[in-house]
Amino acid sequence: MSTPELGLPMAVPAEGLPARVRIHEVGARDGLQNEKATVPTAVKAEFIRRLAGTGLTTVEATSFVHPKWVPQLADAEDLYPRISDLPVSLPVLVPNERGLDRALALGARRVAVFASATESFAKANLNRTVDEALAMFEPVVTRAKAQGDDVHVRGYLSMCFGDPWEGPVPVPQVVRVCRALLDMGCDELSLGDTIGVATPGHVTALLAALTEAGVPVSALGVHFHDTYGQALANTLAALQRGVTTVDASAGGLGGCPYAKSATGNLATEDLVWMLRGLGIDTGVDLGRLVATSVWMAAHLGRPSPSRTVRALSHQES
Repeated sequence: MSTPELGLPMAVPAEGLPARVRIHEVGARDGLQNEKATVPTAVKAEFIRRLAGTGLTTVEATSFVHPKWVPQLADAEDLYPRISDLPVSLPVLVPNERGLDRALALGARRVAVFASATESFAKANLNRTVDEALAMFEPVVTRAKAQGDDVHVRGYLSMCFGDPWEGPVPVPQVVRVCRALLDMGCDELSLGDTIGVATPGHVTALLAALTEAGVPVSALGVHFHDTYGQALANTLAALQRGVTTVDASAGGLGGCPYAKSATGNLATEDLVWMLRGLGIDTGVDLGRLVATSVWMAAHLGRPSPSRTVRALSHQES
C-alpha cells in the first residue's frame, strides 16, 4: 500500500509560503540529455505524454542545439510534432538564431536561452565569454518576442552558486547577468545550482540581492541539483523569499554534460511530497507521476534515484 492512500503526508502549512507552486518539469530535456544511451524518439514522446497526464502544466520538451553537442536530443524536429497537440506548455531550448528558426518553424511558442554566470562555464558550454554569449542571445530574444505576445522566453543561468573551475561565485556577478537577461527581454529567469553546492543562506542572499537590483521575484524560478542533498532545503529557502516556480526532473533524471560534478536534478516526486506536506498546491497527481518515472526507469534499465519514487513503488535501491 502506498502512503498517499493513507492520507500521507499530512498537510501542515507553514507561514510565509505561497499557496501554489508551478513545477517546471525538465526530465524529458535536462534529464535525458545526460544519458549515455540515446532514448528512442517514440519513448521520449510517450514520456512527455505521460508527464502531461500527471497534472504538470509545463513540460520542457527538447533542445534545438546542434546534434554534435547534444546527440541525445538530435531528434528535436521529429519529436516536437509528436507532442505539439498536448494541452500543456512545451518549452524548448534554443542556443542561437538558427535554433530559434528551427523551433519557430515547428510552432514552438515557449523558448529558452542558456547563459552562464561564470567565464569558465561560458567557455566550456558556449565557447564564448559571458558577454559574448549575452550578445549572441540578444537577437534571439528580440526576434522571439517579435513573434507575438504569446511567445515566452526563459533565460537559464548556470553556475549561480558555485563553479567547478572557479569555486565560489560572487553574488553581484550573478545579479549582473540576471539583470542583462531581463533587460534584453527575457520573461523569466531560472537560477541554476549546476553543481549542487548551494545552501539555504546562499539562496536567500542571492534572492535578496536580486530584489534589491529590481528583479521581480515573480520572474524567478530556481533549478537545484541534489549533489550534496541540499535541493529541498534550498527550495524551501526560495519559497520563503516568494519564489513560486521550481524546476524539477521526474525521477531525479539528469545533470549537465559540460560539468562532470553536476549530478541529478531535484526529483519532481520528492518536491511534490514536500509541497504536499506544506499544504502547497501543485496540481500534480503524485501516484501517476511515480508510475511515469517507474516506467521511464525501466526503459533506462535502472531504478529511479528519487527517494519518493522508491518509497511509493517499492523499487530496489
